[in-house]
Amino acid sequence: MSADGEAKAAADQAFARGAYPHRVDGARMLDKASTLDAIAEALSFPEYFGRNLDALYDMLTDLSWLPRGEHVLIWVGSEGLRGSEPKTYLAVRSVLSDAQRALGPGDGRGADGWRLTVVLADS
Repeated sequence: MSADGEAKAAADQAFARGAYPHRVDGARMLDKASTLDAIAEALSFPEYFGRNLDALYDMLTDLSWLPRGEHVLIWVGSEGLRGSEPKTYLAVRSVLSDAQRALGPGDGRGADGWRLTVVLADS
C-alpha cells in the first residue's frame, strides 16, 4: 500500500472510532525547523509554541486547545527527514513516542479527555 493509501486508511479508521485525524506531509519536513512547523500546523498549536523538542513534547501532552478526544497524528513520508537529518528524525520520533505514551490509555492525563495516537504512513 502506498503512503497516501496508508494515511487515508489511518484517517478513515480514526473517523470511524470518533477520533480526530491530523495529517503531516513529510515532503515538507526535511529539517528540524520545518518538521516542528509542520506538526505545529497540523495540530493547530498555539502561537506560544517554542519551536524546540521540549516545547513539542509540552504541546503534544497538553492538546487543551483541541476538542477532547483522541487525536491521531498521521505522519506521511517520514523517510524524507530520516534521509536528510537522521539524528533529528530519531529525536522527533522519540518525542512523539514519549508523548503518545503520556497520553495513552490508562494514563491519568489521557483520562482528562485527550489522547494522542501517532501513525507513520511510509511507502
